[in-house]
Amino acid sequence: MRGAVVIKGYLNREESTAEAIQDGWFRTGDIATIDEDGYVFIVDRAKDMVLRGGENIYCSEVETAIYQHEAVAEAAVFGVPDDRLGEIVGVAIVLAPGASLDDAGLREFLAPTLAKFKIPERMWFLGEPLPRNANGKFLKRELRESLTA
Repeated sequence: MRGAVVIKGYLNREESTAEAIQDGWFRTGDIATIDEDGYVFIVDRAKDMVLRGGENIYCSEVETAIYQHEAVAEAAVFGVPDDRLGEIVGVAIVLAPGASLDDAGLREFLAPTLAKFKIPERMWFLGEPLPRNANGKFLKRELRESLTA
């Protein structure tokens, strides 16, 4: 974006400013679509993406598919370090009260709607709510660090 209300840069952070502002445009890191009427819809964050062997996998796409399963109360998709592919898809899941689901069941459920490389290879079923920040967003970095340590 660009305009009078957009920041001119980050205070004492020249590298960050150079990365974020290019040719007068502030690169937000958001992924958006524009409809036929010219309305802009923010659909994801570019950094909320798994880079699996050269494939870009958007976490929100995988999360949307997972949330279609009635047993899932919460799900947070993130990249898990992998020696061969760079990253693989991982997910932390909290099930709805009284629901049951396992890795195989979720993979079978996702197979008709997601490409095979987008289906999470690592799954953690947790017994407590996923950590969130003050705005209610999942703390994916914290999840990744605690679950893959």
